[in-house]
Amino acid sequence: MSEFQPLTSWQVKTFNQLSLNELYDALKLRIDVFVVEQTCYYPDLDDLDRHPETRHIFSYNGKGEMVAYLRILAKGLCYQEHPSIGRVIIAEQARGKGLAHQLIQKSLEVCSGLFPHQIIKISAQEHLEQFYNHHGFKKCSDMYLEDGIPHISMLQTP
Repeated sequence: MSEFQPLTSWQVKTFNQLSLNELYDALKLRIDVFVVEQTCYYPDLDDLDRHPETRHIFSYNGKGEMVAYLRILAKGLCYQEHPSIGRVIIAEQARGKGLAHQLIQKSLEVCSGLFPHQIIKISAQEHLEQFYNHHGFKKCSDMYLEDGIPHISMLQTP
């Protein structure tokens, strides 16, 4: 999606490459958004973060605050037949500036390199369907509740 010009630099790391501060910042951002803001109480630490094939993509603002994060999981970790993208987060103070589009664009570039010719599957909050449509994802399930929040499954279209 070339219409989203990069406004930030992205870091892509495995679990073992993350510094302690980066790991802390990622977990804090995930808790701040998913648990506190969205009041979604779930076991965030699921052992998938530290799988050798998992990639963490994130960015910091000029103040040293992590403002964007997601993780990429290899085929077989979340979905048997597809790699996936999840834990997609933009910090509240950084929303509305196109950062989410850049984050998804970067993740698709990384997925293309890691998993060539494989279709990505995601579990998206239902209200974000059009956002993900813009990045080539199409709804492939009815609405279901995940941790009390309406979600849909979506597949990347070739």
